[in-house]
Amino acid sequence: MRSPASVRAGRAAHRARRAERRAHADFTGGVYGSLLAASVVVGAGSLGRFPRAELVLLLLLTGTVFWLAHVHAKLFGERLARRALDRRTVLLVCREEWPILRAALPPALAVAISPLLGLGVQGAVWLALGVAVVGQVGWSVRAALRVGASWRLVVLSASVNLVLGLLIVGVKLFVKH
Repeated sequence: MRSPASVRAGRAAHRARRAERRAHADFTGGVYGSLLAASVVVGAGSLGRFPRAELVLLLLLTGTVFWLAHVHAKLFGERLARRALDRRTVLLVCREEWPILRAALPPALAVAISPLLGLGVQGAVWLALGVAVVGQVGWSVRAALRVGASWRLVVLSASVNLVLGLLIVGVKLFVKH
């Protein structure tokens, strides 16, 4: 039986580990994942008989594949050369790269709920694209704030990511499927 002091110490150590992970969290994957989701929406082109379901599936599967590719690259690219893989390392890398997949969820959800908003398929596509761009800007702001960037750098990061997102919107406007 553990003493109350050892239980408190264990909880404090767990909180400290979580705080350390949050302090070193890298949200660039979220920016990347949002840009990827916006690109998927633009590149989806003509969808089949169930366009909303297909676009949701395309967003989620593409996010998953890119997340797995990044996990693989980190595990076998940089970590394997330095140390043997164990379960803890694999889970840590999966968690580090999670924002890539997480960024695909809001645009997919936007497509899924678009009928409730009275949107047609093209409206759903534009909604998902807008959500992805907003997500991209949001992830960049979160990343900048997390590292303690000045407000000037936060605004610069948000502006650059907004321009990148608007470039994707421009592609959507000029490339017709």
